[in-house]
Order: sequence, then structure tokens, then C-alpha cells
Amino acid sequence: MRRQSILSCARELIVSQGVERVSMEDIAQKAELSKTTLYLYFPSKEVIFNEICEESARGFLEYFSQQTQPDNGVFGGLTGIDALRHLWRSYVKLFGNSDEMMVIFQIRNFLSSWPSSGGYDEGGDGDKDSIASKSPHVAAIAKAISTMIEQCKAEGTFDPSLNSFTAVRLVFMVFSTIMQNAVRLEQEDRNSPAMIREMTDTFQIIIRGFAKEGVEHSRLDISCPM
Repeated sequence: MRRQSILSCARELIVSQGVERVSMEDIAQKAELSKTTLYLYFPSKEVIFNEICEESARGFLEYFSQQTQPDNGVFGGLTGIDALRHLWRSYVKLFGNSDEMMVIFQIRNFLSSWPSSGGYDEGGDGDKDSIASKSPHVAAIAKAISTMIEQCKAEGTFDPSLNSFTAVRLVFMVFSTIMQNAVRLEQEDRNSPAMIREMTDTFQIIIRGFAKEGVEHSRLDISCPM
């Protein structure tokens, strides 16, 4: 109960101040706890931030899995590009009208836990610094996107030389930058629909950049009907 209250307070502070400005002292004051008591629950703000991100990632994975019925083949038998469309719409459905998306991308950017090369579970269970060990649900989302990209390559939609791992990192880094810019605005000036449009347009540009030469842009439209 108290852990959840601490996480809720930390979320509010991230939204109002930006992730880099939030300190353990801020969180303790917001939760009406002493810093000593706060440290009994969480050893650092990085651990708090990571747990917030994991909570959101877990909820997103559950929602996306329900929508795509993964037991019916890979992503419910969807094509790679349809799976990407479905992923984006699931994201907008869950987070488009809240500050949640701002929190997630700020945290991932702050923690900088993406490995520089290799894979999302590189090092296996024994590697405590791998993203899969530190943030298994975030890693699962990244791996799902990577699988979609590989499927698009196999179906002839994306450039066969595209490195899916690098592509996923690019998507997250670009969205993190958008969120960092958004948090500098006064809270009352933040317009969630406008951010969604900006992120959608950015995602669309990235998807087109991944395309195999000669593929029509209409096939890559993430806003078109399923």
C-alpha cells in the first residue's frame, strides 16, 4: 500500500517537474515520509522510476496481447505492418489522454538502460545489467517491436538490411526527445492530442524510412483502417 503511494507521488512529480529534477527528498516530502523511511522501501530514485515504467509496460503488454490474440500465430496472424499499426493504436488508446506516455519516455531516457549493441536479453539471466534483467516488461515490448520489424522485412515491406535492434532504439530515442521537450512547457499548456499527432507523424516518418525501395507509402500508413 505504502509502496504504491510512493510510486504515485513520484509519478506526479515527474509530470510536474520532469524526471531529471525529481530527487528522493522531493518524493519523501510528497509522500509525507522521512527520507530514511523512503529508503526502507526503495534504495534509489532510479529503482522507483524503473518500477513505474515496468508497471506501465506490464499494463500495455496485457492490453496489446488481448487485442492481437497472440495464440493465433504471431500477433494473431497479422502482417508485420498491421501489427505495428495495432501496437500504435493500443498505445494511443491506453496513454493518449494522460501524462503516462510522458512519464514512460522520460524515464527510459533518464535511465539510459538500452544496451549499445546486441539484443534485449543479451547476457542471459546471469547478467544483472541487461535490460531484460532490469526491466523485463520494457524489454518484452522492445523485443515485440523488433519481431514486427523482422516480419516486415520477411514480407518485403522493410529494407532487408535494416537492423531491427537499432531501429527500435531509434524509435525510443526520438520519442524520448519529444517528451523531454514537452515537459518544459507549463502543465496547462501541454496538449496531449497535439503530442499524439506529433508522435504519430514522427513514427510515420520513421516507418517510411525503414521501407524497402519501391514500396508505396500508402502501404505504410499507420493511421489507415485495419
